[in-house]
Amino acid sequence: MTRRAWLYLAGLSVCLALPRALDAQQPAPQPAQQPVARPAASRTAPARTATQKIQDAMSAAPASIAEQATIIDWPMAEGGSMRELRAGTNGWVCHPTTPQTFAGASGRDPMCLDPEWQQLVKAWASRSTPTVRKLGVAYMLQGDAGVSNTDPFATQKTADNDWVVSGPHVMLALPDRSLLDSLPSDPRGGGPFVMWKGTPYAHLMVPLPAAPGAARVMRPTPK
Repeated sequence: MTRRAWLYLAGLSVCLALPRALDAQQPAPQPAQQPVARPAASRTAPARTATQKIQDAMSAAPASIAEQATIIDWPMAEGGSMRELRAGTNGWVCHPTTPQTFAGASGRDPMCLDPEWQQLVKAWASRSTPTVRKLGVAYMLQGDAGVSNTDPFATQKTADNDWVVSGPHVMLALPDRSLLDSLPSDPRGGGPFVMWKGTPYAHLMVPLPAAPGAARVMRPTPK
């Protein structure tokens, strides 16, 4: 999963806990606003409307899932609140591409998470051990922009943290992480591999053919 998305998921549990009654009182979503006092490269990123963000978030998963998923936007500044753009009915949560306003953000990396993955992400955000009760599934059909395959909390590439840029993929979380022990952790084989092996957040990455508009492929950092 992309490193930038992880940085903002700490606010997910707060957003999902808001009563629907409060949602009904909120004004219609407005176009995202650019934050102030950002680096010049960040300030040049165009704002996106709520409709554009919803469409982007839905591109992360098959239509049969995305059409009924809750869409939740990222905060527009680090430490800000997440915002529900559309209520859903199937238990899935989809996020649009992380804001271009954050340092280093580029490309597209929308994602859709089932309830098990939502719990795993909340545990990651609090650095606690997740409780995965059944197979968890997450989609990133537009790929992501890179993550360390050895350190779940790394925020940038280093000489020894095995940085991996992924194309379209599905992520599987297993109730019994020991089932991942016999599987490879090296993405260079071209097939499924275990990300964050040996940690409480270990999961299976399954590469997929490129979705329309997603030209990127799995590009592990050469050793």
